[in-house]
Amino acid sequence: VLERRPAAAAVRVSSSSAVEQELFTNRFGALVEEMGEQLRRTAVSTNVKERLDYSCALLDPDGQLVMNAPHIPVHLGSLGLCVRRLREAVEMAPGDVVATNHPDFGGSHLPDVTVVTPAYSDSGELLGHLASRAHHAEIGGVKPGSMPPAASRLIEEGVVVPPTHLVRGGEARWDAVRQLLSEAPYPSRTPEDNVADLRAAVAANHRGAVALRELCARHGTEKVRGMMDALGGRAERCVAAALKGLSVRGYEAEERLDDGTPLRVRIDLTDDGARIDFGGTGGVHGGNLNATPAIVRSVVLYVLRLLVDEPLPLNEGLMRAVSLSIPEGLLNPPFPDDPSLAPAIVGGNVETSQRLVDTLLKALGLAACSQGTMNNVSFGTPDFGYYETVCGGCGAGPGFHGQSAVHTHMTNTRITDPEVVEQRYPVRIERFAIRRGSGGPGRFRGGDGVVRETRVLEAMSLSILSQHRREGPYGLEGGEAGLPGRQRLVRADGRSEALNAIDGREVGPGDRLILETPGGGGYGLATPAPPETAR
Repeated sequence: VLERRPAAAAVRVSSSSAVEQELFTNRFGALVEEMGEQLRRTAVSTNVKERLDYSCALLDPDGQLVMNAPHIPVHLGSLGLCVRRLREAVEMAPGDVVATNHPDFGGSHLPDVTVVTPAYSDSGELLGHLASRAHHAEIGGVKPGSMPPAASRLIEEGVVVPPTHLVRGGEARWDAVRQLLSEAPYPSRTPEDNVADLRAAVAANHRGAVALRELCARHGTEKVRGMMDALGGRAERCVAAALKGLSVRGYEAEERLDDGTPLRVRIDLTDDGARIDFGGTGGVHGGNLNATPAIVRSVVLYVLRLLVDEPLPLNEGLMRAVSLSIPEGLLNPPFPDDPSLAPAIVGGNVETSQRLVDTLLKALGLAACSQGTMNNVSFGTPDFGYYETVCGGCGAGPGFHGQSAVHTHMTNTRITDPEVVEQRYPVRIERFAIRRGSGGPGRFRGGDGVVRETRVLEAMSLSILSQHRREGPYGLEGGEAGLPGRQRLVRADGRSEALNAIDGREVGPGDRLILETPGGGGYGLATPAPPETAR
């Protein structure tokens, strides 16, 4: 599919001062941050309250992303496409709230459920949209935690939520939502937790809608919309200027997933921006590493933001300076109406997105590769599901060492504190330490990964989704690669089993998962070569 660059939106308040625009940018920022706090406080799941695996955003009446809270990049960059697809699919009138996790409607993967609320004035004018996306650690599927490593079809990954009204004309429809969650082929193991977190998302969106209406009442709808447009125009100009500052007219790179599937990108600079072509990337994946155009947009938006040396939010104006070409395949798979025929995608959101960032950064030469994975660990029983992502090493760059033991790029979550994990789930965290020496050597050294050791206390299913287990994250400009990650299961009787990058096991009391995450790549030669002696 070829996505062409839309025309720049007209700036309605051309005489607005830079100071006024900055004030409105901060007002929009406060609005979405309040949404995030509302969601965190009122949700019940560990995944939202402790890991902060959620995102909140403000979008304009056309469904363009205006402002995000500093949450999860892989969520935020795709929310605009999701809202626009929902607007096409269902009516969103005053008093309505709509939800989906369907990949064909801008969803990322099934655990991420997006809740959208249109905000209207008292006179019925559409002022904008408020959106929340939260990762539900359990939403069904063939394995607890809803991240099944062996899934090949969408239906195996959990409950598919097509565009669905949670609230219609002010009337909540929670009984219908419970029915959807409980009667799917592979239903949720904790439907009441799902409903509670969805209620929290509705409340967060309501808070944002109230704040937007108050902002419009105080300053006027035209002024607020003009400031939204102005922010988008500023983002467009910043990206266009950054692209013009690049040294050559074309950039390209290739990376490979651990199973050998190629990721390719070509970036050609144009007079007014760039064309980004993912031709040559692998075909539809037989496993669960398929991504979606929404995820690709998230990645591109994030990398474009890295080029801009100004404090801008992930505003969709950043995308106006580029056109995307995403051929059908790994990054643009077809989605039939029947989820039993649709490809699996749960790993595309968390793993392929990270490797795609690796590929774009490699093409542009911005920094060495970070750990390139989210090291997804999930476990559970028929009664519960738990999910976490584990930090690793950050890549070094020109003038800086990589940070150790951090989340990088498309993820921005915390990890659940050991005390909370041990109180709520039948496991013990026996070790969580920096994996010393795993960062790649160089003039600027890559950050180190971590070691996390978890002991299981009762029988359950364990799943792993990861990357960079075959090759370490690349270095740049003579820097060396970081160490690849690895994981093994040590059984209660002492037997050790190596686990693949994408793997799963049934485990029992006394078994231990030992996870070692990748280090980041180094940048520059550790010891510059001496100059040649003139002869």
